[in-house]
Amino acid sequence: MKAEARWLAAAVLSLVALIWSTPLLWMMIAAFRPQNFGGLDMASLLPDFAPTLANFAEALDSAEFARLYLNTIVVCTGVLVVQLATVTLAGFAFARLRFPGQGAVFVLFLVQLMIVPPVLIVPNLITVTRLGLYDTLIAAMLPYMGSAFGVFLMRQTFRTIPRDFEEAALVEGAGWGQIIWRVLLPLARPGMLAFSIVSVTTHWNEFLWPLMVISNPDNQTLTIGLATFTRGAESASQWGVIAAGTFLVAAPLLVAFVLFQRQFVNSFLFSGVK
Repeated sequence: MKAEARWLAAAVLSLVALIWSTPLLWMMIAAFRPQNFGGLDMASLLPDFAPTLANFAEALDSAEFARLYLNTIVVCTGVLVVQLATVTLAGFAFARLRFPGQGAVFVLFLVQLMIVPPVLIVPNLITVTRLGLYDTLIAAMLPYMGSAFGVFLMRQTFRTIPRDFEEAALVEGAGWGQIIWRVLLPLARPGMLAFSIVSVTTHWNEFLWPLMVISNPDNQTLTIGLATFTRGAESASQWGVIAAGTFLVAAPLLVAFVLFQRQFVNSFLFSGVK
């Protein structure tokens, strides 16, 4: 029965993986398919054509992907650096320190997880405009400098670390700053890596907020640039070019996952969140 259950589970998971990956496979085949091959249909998924890079060449000529990549990397890196500082310190405070109202404050942090981000667009937009940051990359980063999910994840991570390490450091005369930097952070690296994966993936694919606060083409991120590029390609029914542009946007995350998938999985397994 156990062997049959394993085979059944493997079959179900394989079917789910196939269904999930079908749009991705469709995009990849359409990107490498000649323009004159025909319309997008199930028959066109069959690999009966000679692959070509013409769609990628046209996509690169139609949009400034180098600038879009640079802006997106700046936004993702800037957000991640500040988030790691804020969520690490907040997670440490909730996991190790004791202060009045600690439980209530932590619940307020978690309430943010139940707020739909589009609800905050108008007040955030007003705030960014009053600060004089509209149409800047900083405006695209500002609302994400803190993360309730990150605080929760780092709190769980710090709670899995035995207190013996910091007590030993205190006996040796280390201050709290040294304990956090030299003792706890190295042990909390899996949790930080897990959060970094979520953060970079989320902000790499972020579309609505950058669309609201960025109007200058020089400051656009990949998702906005792809939307602009797609509208122009759709008018000419250049589906292969659209697929190539989409592939260029998604490729860095796909390559990173393929190369480091074991580290990705292990980071979540050892971060305190099961």
